[in-house]
This record gives sequence, C-alpha cells and structure tokens, in this order.
Amino acid sequence: MNILILGSGGREHALAWKLAQSNKVDRVFIGPGNAGTIDAGTNLKLDPMNFPEVKKATLENKIDIVIVGPEAPLVGGIHDFFLNDSELKDIPVVGPDSSAARLEGSKDFAKDFLTRHKIPTAAYKSFDRSSLPEVTGFLRTLNPPYVIKADGLAAGKGVLIIDDINEAEKEVEAILNGKFGTAGQKVVIEQFLSGIELSVFIITDGVSYKLLPVAKDYKRVGEGDTGLNTGGMGAVSPVSFADSAFMEKVKNRIIEPTMKGLSEDGMVYKGFIFFGLINVNGDPYVIEYNARLGDPESEVIIPRVKSDLFDLIDGVAKGDLAGRNIEIDGRFVTTVMLVSGGYPGDYEKGKSIQGLDLIKNSVLFHSGTKNAGGKVVTSGGRVLAVTSWGNTKEEALEISYRNAGLIDFEGISFRTDIGFDL
Repeated sequence: MNILILGSGGREHALAWKLAQSNKVDRVFIGPGNAGTIDAGTNLKLDPMNFPEVKKATLENKIDIVIVGPEAPLVGGIHDFFLNDSELKDIPVVGPDSSAARLEGSKDFAKDFLTRHKIPTAAYKSFDRSSLPEVTGFLRTLNPPYVIKADGLAAGKGVLIIDDINEAEKEVEAILNGKFGTAGQKVVIEQFLSGIELSVFIITDGVSYKLLPVAKDYKRVGEGDTGLNTGGMGAVSPVSFADSAFMEKVKNRIIEPTMKGLSEDGMVYKGFIFFGLINVNGDPYVIEYNARLGDPESEVIIPRVKSDLFDLIDGVAKGDLAGRNIEIDGRFVTTVMLVSGGYPGDYEKGKSIQGLDLIKNSVLFHSGTKNAGGKVVTSGGRVLAVTSWGNTKEEALEISYRNAGLIDFEGISFRTDIGFDL
C-alpha cells in the first residue's frame, strides 16, 4: 500500500512516522511535508489546496489511500474532488466531504447541528451584517466574558473572549466588516462556559468508530495560559480527570449522538472527528468540532497507539472499522512546542537549527522546518514538537524539557509549564 498524507505540520509528521512503522505500508508520501517527514517517507512538492496537483501526485505515485491532515482542503472539497473524478473515485480519502466538513468550516452550522441533536453546548446566537443592530440586546442576556467567533476558518485566530460589552460590540462589527476576511461573514456569540478543556478524538468509517487517546493542549503563548492564542504550545495525554465515568458521559452524550446526527442528516463521515470539549463540574460540553486530528495533540495521541495505525486507516477505507482493533500504550506522553521569536505575531524564518542530533529518549516532530543548503532551518511559527514517554506525566515532561534545552535557533521560545493545571 502507498499512502499520501497531505500537509506539512507536526500532525502530518506524526502520522507519517507511525505509518512508516507498519509492515502493511510500502511507501509513505507527504505533500508537501517538512524537513522531518523526509525521515519517514518521500516529500512531494505540492499544495494541498491545488487539487489538480494532488491528482497528478496521486496517479504518478500509485497512491492507494489519501489522508488529509489540515482542515482547509477538507472544507474546500478535496474528498468531493476525488469522488467526482473518474480516475480518482476509487481511491479512498480519509477525511470528510465538504458537506460533513462544515462541522469545522462553519461554527454556525456546527452550533445548529449540536442544538438540533440535543448535544450539550453553550447557548448561542448567530449574526450577519443585517442583524448587527440585535447584537447589543443579545450580549445583555449573557454574563461576561463574551465569546465571539468568526463563523468560518480563520487559522485559529477567529475566537475572541472579551470582558467588556462595549469592546465586544466593536469586535463583532469589526469581524463582520472583514477583520478575518470571508471567515467573518457571520459571527457566533456564545455563553462563556467555565471549566477545563480537553480534546477527544475518534476515527470513523461513517458507521462505527474507534476512540483514540484523549489529550489536553495549551493554546496560549504565555505561562499560566496567558497572552495570545496560538496553534498550540504543547500537549499531554492521558488527561487525569477524563476517567472512565467522565468518558462514559462523553460517549453517551456527545460521540454517539454526533454519529446518530450525522446519519440522520444524510452525511457519510469517513475520517477523524476532533471534539473540543470542556469539563464543567464533571459534565462534558462541546466547544467546537474539528474535521481532522489536532496539532499538537497528534504528537501525543499517535505515539500512544501501540497497534498498527494502518489497520484503522484501512478500516475506514474498506468500511469495516468495527472489526479492527486498537491498543493504547498506558504510559504518559507529553510534547513541548518550540516556537519562533515573536510568534504568534510577526516572526522571522530561515533561522538555522542546532542540536537536533543531541536528542535522546524523545521524538522530534517537525512542524515549521525545511531543508536549505543541507541545513535544517525554521519555516514557520511553531517549529518543533519534543515528544516523550514516561510512567508519570512529570517524568515525560522532564525528558521533553531536558531535550528542548538542547535545541537552539535564534529567537527560540517555549512554555515551561505544560501540564501545570492537571
């Protein structure tokens, strides 16, 4: 079997790293990949949003299964493109079609889905430019802080939590006036839920599903969850409060009703579902859906899958996932993200990375790296994820931080308190 993984981040490197270990996989291709994915397979120079380029690479490399890493190609219809192409229609795509990908692509759609199918979530209302005068009245029905979300994909920057009602009104107007481009043609305003967040993942063939390890990631750039939101500064798995009783609630109140709702709405969902949840006094609520694996959560949940990940991928492709097995490593896995100076704001690229050869007892998952003249240099805000195993969370973190300290590039930064709240 030849596998093509679309994307270039740490999630895609983790998938390639794991699938390369399978004796059922002949070759792994990553498009476009990064400086780390070269060790797990073959990088292909392509843009995942350029579907004709993806087609060319798929046919030339005799690809048997395509795994879509990031959300943009899914929302943009890469799965539909394959289904509607006579040369591609029989090649399975792991990732939902554009109809089902709306669970991530439109927050208004997702909230409507959650409400209709009676899945626990925060109270909300959606607004567009025509209903802008009604915003103030709705905000007054809520207690601060106010959660304001751009409806569409905004590269992780489209969610604002604001304490002041006047500032909240201004931000809603700014979003509707193009602050986040076309992602802000609608705005969702939500009730704020107080609790601790976690990420739950399943893989599904559209009928049955398998539960993957649970994780908690850390989005804020600063210690103690302060500062601007990022794509993720680190992650931990398992999550201490997500015990069997809590996960039974997640299964019965959220996962099963989601699967039933997709079926009732006529959506065949093949791929990963990422449930962004919050634990409110022991009860799980859905903050958001994502139509793919998380990053940096992938860098802790994939290393905890002891069994052959390809068996699950093949189960999705063949529609017989129910008969496949998954074995989970009971140890803790942690990852610490090394980021460029200035991230998540402006940052410079092309910084030479030293110390990669010094790492022991950790795996480095590359995110924003590339090869330049025989050297590995930075090419993004989030550069490397340092992932480690341990019998305790503290042991895994100690190894991750020890190795993080051996790596250097100009402007390097990382949080030193991952897992602080568990």
